[in-house]
Amino acid sequence: MDDFTFVGIDVSKTTLDVALSAEAKPFVVANDRQGVQNLLAKLPAPGTCLVTLEGSGGYERLVIAELLDHGHRVAMVNPRQVRDFAKALGILAKTDPLDARVLAKFGEVAAPRCLEKPAGPQAELQQLVDRRRQLIDLRTAETNRLHQATSKVTRRSIQAVLKTLDKQILALETGIAALVDKHEDWKHKTEILTSVPGVGDVTAMSLLADLPELGQLNRQQIAALAGLAPFNHDSGQLRGQRCIWGGRASVRTTLYMAALTAIRCNPTLKTFAERLRNSGKEFKKLITACMRKLLVILNTLLKNNTPWTAPNA
Repeated sequence: MDDFTFVGIDVSKTTLDVALSAEAKPFVVANDRQGVQNLLAKLPAPGTCLVTLEGSGGYERLVIAELLDHGHRVAMVNPRQVRDFAKALGILAKTDPLDARVLAKFGEVAAPRCLEKPAGPQAELQQLVDRRRQLIDLRTAETNRLHQATSKVTRRSIQAVLKTLDKQILALETGIAALVDKHEDWKHKTEILTSVPGVGDVTAMSLLADLPELGQLNRQQIAALAGLAPFNHDSGQLRGQRCIWGGRASVRTTLYMAALTAIRCNPTLKTFAERLRNSGKEFKKLITACMRKLLVILNTLLKNNTPWTAPNA
């Protein structure tokens, strides 16, 4: 692979620091459409390089979308893993250009899994789902304030804001549904996901936005990607508690709400939860296990392209 290039990009709100190899001097382009076009002009030909970058609160979405559209191989990796990798190499300093070089080296050594090109306008779907999530958080905060308010004027003000938020959330949900309906692949996946008791339209569309890899990986890989894979903490005779680590927080939030519903109305999850409860599992471990089981079920259904069927009585 002498002619293959490992590229690292450190993403910030306004700039992209790019290292065309772990040894190359990084250069900077703007994190906007013109800057990304300048980046594309400097990259090796599609298929001859791996571009590695970290999740950066959504600021990475434009460059990822453009790279995938132009046929480049792209890997988005966990920032904590990269930081640990840098420390293992003896790199304790942290700057944007240095991080870009570390990411290039991480891509070369760790061979991270590449992202798949989305079936539809993934960035638009992610933005709509993110915006809905933000408004839900605002509505929760305002609802909490309403419970505490005693002044009539204050309560009227909060109620007016809540009314506006409800309208905005409904408009976004309508927009998300319309966007999904335009793309047969997303529409078909939504039908499969919502065939599972406990999974509604909002959950399905959130997973399409935040976990586009669903149905493309095995059960261990998809659980790890969502941050729901238990990791061992053993050494010698010590057997430590298993715990989850890393992954996508937004996916876990979505699955948490879905699992709460599923353990009441989904026969498979209900039986599973009862067994864990009877074995003495505390709620936090119980619900995490149910989230993981629900995720694995959804992943399997999409992989096999089959809707949910109730287990035999």
